[in-house]
Amino acid sequence: MNLTTYAIPAYVLLILVELVSYRFVPDEREQGYTVRDTTTSLSMGLGYVVLNLGWSAIYLAAYQGATHLTPLHLHATWLSAIAVFVGWDLCYYWEHRADHRVRILWASHINHHSSRRFNLSTALRQPWTGIGNLPFGLPLVLLGFSPAMIFTAQSLNLLYQFWIHTERIDRMWRPIELVMNTPSHHRVHHGSNRGYLDRNFAGVFIVWDRLFGTFTPETEQVVYGLTANIETNNPLRVAFHEYAAIGRDLRAVHTLKDRYTVLFRSPGKAYTTVKRARTAAAATAATAA
Repeated sequence: MNLTTYAIPAYVLLILVELVSYRFVPDEREQGYTVRDTTTSLSMGLGYVVLNLGWSAIYLAAYQGATHLTPLHLHATWLSAIAVFVGWDLCYYWEHRADHRVRILWASHINHHSSRRFNLSTALRQPWTGIGNLPFGLPLVLLGFSPAMIFTAQSLNLLYQFWIHTERIDRMWRPIELVMNTPSHHRVHHGSNRGYLDRNFAGVFIVWDRLFGTFTPETEQVVYGLTANIETNNPLRVAFHEYAAIGRDLRAVHTLKDRYTVLFRSPGKAYTTVKRARTAAAATAATAA
């Protein structure tokens, strides 16, 4: 059950409320909205809604197939609903962490970090591709949760994450900041500051980051965007530019090890490997000349 589609009117309303709030309560430290950036985010969101129909069908088929591999089949109760919600949030933490640490997965997720602004419309920059994330939901199927329960938990998780994409909320009550993912925690995640890279992967519960050593509090002004920003507002380029970069990088390297690095190791290691290969090729060409 994908609840995010039904939430679209609420998304639009809350974005308008936040937009108007900048008119009446401006803050020079906050980025606010621009027409081009917001239009790109909205376009990315619409693309996600359409393309997600196909991806959801693939996920459903895989989940249904996995139900035949397990003897466990849990009924939908309040207890199982809570369990699948928490269970998916843990799975999401590892999915999200992999999205940042495996380059071919980063190619899908990078569009969510492409905006240099941080507002509610940024939450709509969702991936247009995503088959690589399929394995992260399968453990829940094998534990006996039905595909419908998992899809509902995934939708609720995504709904929660919408409101934390804002600069309008500073810090929240300390116990909430301790346990839950909040705007402050998620601003860190969207930062390109060196100390903020690959931190705070949580969906709903920040406790996962605290447990697995990836938590960083917000201590300095966040610089939003990528370490190497793309100069485009074209939704197609935003969605697929990293795949194109991977294709170029695969042509630049020549060993199986380097090609593996380009595809499956972290973006930083991939970029370093490609830079080294291109430097070596340039040196060889210069010597030959």
